[in-house]
Amino acid sequence: MALYEHVFLARQDMSPQQVDALVEQYKGVLEANGGKVGRVENWGLKSLTYRIKKNRKAHYALMDIDAPAPAVHEMERQMRINEDVLRYMTIAVEKHEEGPSAMMQKRDRDDRPRRDGDDRGPRRDFGDRPPRRDFGDRPDRGPREGGFERAPRPPREA
Repeated sequence: MALYEHVFLARQDMSPQQVDALVEQYKGVLEANGGKVGRVENWGLKSLTYRIKKNRKAHYALMDIDAPAPAVHEMERQMRINEDVLRYMTIAVEKHEEGPSAMMQKRDRDDRPRRDGDDRGPRRDFGDRPPRRDFGDRPDRGPREGGFERAPRPPREA
């Protein structure tokens, strides 16, 4: 039997208990067709990047599946029919991951790469540069920036 990871999105107005019931329904479909479901993760209600069928949020759920291809096709067929399922995706994997998925791992602020030089190397030292000067004390420019003087306009004729 092949190994799969399956993620589906359920409507935002469903309760978490209804989402769990959907997971159990599809788990039953897989087991009836000779497959089994390993890890099940409910990622909760999350915002969508764009609206899907007038929903701005969706309940996400992940299932690790060990089942033959016809069992997965039957589950996907039933998901297409169900109005509560907005989207689904099934991918074949070599082996299932151990532990929680990337969505369930809580990253702390201290785990993120820092932007103060840790990932870019040391900062340059500008100690050899002379102090800044004002525009007025530059010898190569006149009173106006760019070095151009405006000539007086000729008088207008009436």
